[in-house]
Amino acid sequence: MLAESLKQSLAESLDTPLVIKHIHPVSGGDIHQAWCLETNQGRLFLKVNHLGSAPLFQAEADALNVIQQTQTLRCPKVIAQGQTDQQAWLLMDYLTLSTKGNDFVRGQQLAAMHRITHSQFGWPTNNFIGHTYQQNRWHSNWVAFYREQRLMAQLDLAKQQGAPARLITKGQDLCDQLERFFTHYQPRPSLLHGDLWGGNSAFDRQGNPVIYDPASYYGDRETDIAMTELFGGFSQAFYQGYNQAWSLDRGYAQRKDLYNLYHILNHFNLFAGHYAQQAEGLIDKLSMQKNL
Repeated sequence: MLAESLKQSLAESLDTPLVIKHIHPVSGGDIHQAWCLETNQGRLFLKVNHLGSAPLFQAEADALNVIQQTQTLRCPKVIAQGQTDQQAWLLMDYLTLSTKGNDFVRGQQLAAMHRITHSQFGWPTNNFIGHTYQQNRWHSNWVAFYREQRLMAQLDLAKQQGAPARLITKGQDLCDQLERFFTHYQPRPSLLHGDLWGGNSAFDRQGNPVIYDPASYYGDRETDIAMTELFGGFSQAFYQGYNQAWSLDRGYAQRKDLYNLYHILNHFNLFAGHYAQQAEGLIDKLSMQKNL
């Protein structure tokens, strides 16, 4: 059950009175508690965590609002976000989700979202990839942005986490060579989901694509596509739809490992285990590739 202070905070944040008729927990998340609220305003989806999670919820709400405004891919509508003296929370509309839907359209709609661009790489604020703080300072140069605020940031954290010295050295050497992956390719600053694995996308009751739990910023669109291949969950129809709408550069097949290295390093920093070996294997593979 929800604490009375939380119910009061929810009620005070809304313009119309909120009557909660029924509450039941929703499974599937690994960071926050989640609840479905049956209310006089319909079904609502509530995320709750400790007070320190307020910045995570604010960042998620900001990204969802930006994605919502593009009218490309459907995402949960943010209703309110706030906190009590002990808890932070984020309230959204409730979407009934399914694993079955039109994956071709999902690819096309993602391409449409990627066509929303900015003059620079970055985001108005720093945010989070999982629990990990993600830097987003504006930068005009993608290679410098990805080197400094993605790979080097994760390598620095991995060093603090006790990663093997060999992994750190190899990673730093790779960072010094990033330009060779972009000899004939200049990405645009596209609006990204930022954490687009199969668990962060599904379909609504009508089979329409839905995305959620973003870690958005403006960056190379290939980073989103690369992550869809990292943990699976997307069919061949998805890639066909995407490439029909906006075909990928031929060098993507090599750069996808470079982009997924960021997420593998982040998984090491979050969960440790075999991810150090997986990251080192990716670095070794990338080091043998020719200039693109």
